[in-house]
Amino acid sequence: MARVAVLRALASRFSFGILLTGAVALMLLGKFDAVVMDSIRARFTDAVAPILDGMSRPAATVSDMVDEVRSLGDLRAENAALRVENEALLEYRAIAHALIEENRQLSSLLNYVPAAPHTFVTARVVGDNSGAFVRSLAINMGGENGIRDGLPAMGASGLVGRTVQTGDRSGRILLITDLNARIPVLLEDQRWRAILGGDNTGQPELLHLVPEAEVRIGDRVITSGHGGMFPPGLPVGRVTSVVEGTVRVEPFEDLSRMEFVRIYDFVPYRDDAMLRAPSGYFVE
Repeated sequence: MARVAVLRALASRFSFGILLTGAVALMLLGKFDAVVMDSIRARFTDAVAPILDGMSRPAATVSDMVDEVRSLGDLRAENAALRVENEALLEYRAIAHALIEENRQLSSLLNYVPAAPHTFVTARVVGDNSGAFVRSLAINMGGENGIRDGLPAMGASGLVGRTVQTGDRSGRILLITDLNARIPVLLEDQRWRAILGGDNTGQPELLHLVPEAEVRIGDRVITSGHGGMFPPGLPVGRVTSVVEGTVRVEPFEDLSRMEFVRIYDFVPYRDDAMLRAPSGYFVE
């Protein structure tokens, strides 16, 4: 035991010098023989890697366990939210089924004839013919593509105008802001009727509103379908100003930057469809 104590005392006294000498020797060896040094480093790394891997596994395991606990907590919260949302959706589905059935029964009682399906073609805007007295666009499609005068032209967000002066391979769209444009419309929420009249500005005016109409900033404007010019329900724009009885509407589409338009062929209610009503009923 005495010898062991003496050896420990000597090792602790000379350990710093031994380590320093070994480090200097390794540095000199690396300078003179890099191949041998690389080999020694690689062998040392191979020997130490399993030890380091074993030491890192507990920490990685604990980290994985913490992540699992967190994910379980998140899953529970998400599951609770999904349960609430699912219950709401089931309630809405039941209401929707009830409304569908009610609508079917009312339609049957009223002998309602649904609107015929429609088709459309997409045309490229090839010219802007707008000037001081006109607001129109030229398109690269015409009669050869089934386009004729009077068809609605739509953008991605709303009504653009209607086709006029249609040729075989080209056509012109009279914009809703043109001085000659007059479109029967509705205020969507309150169902007040009006005429959207263009005046060659960027914001056409609502004309012929009844005096008791309460118009608010932000009200949506849609087509009413009256007069047969446009089908009902097409989005047109939003009320932006109400000043001394003058109501201005900002179109949903930026008419100054149109590149493509969709020309719709809305088939109106057909007389022969009306004649399919059961005998004894009169359908307007």
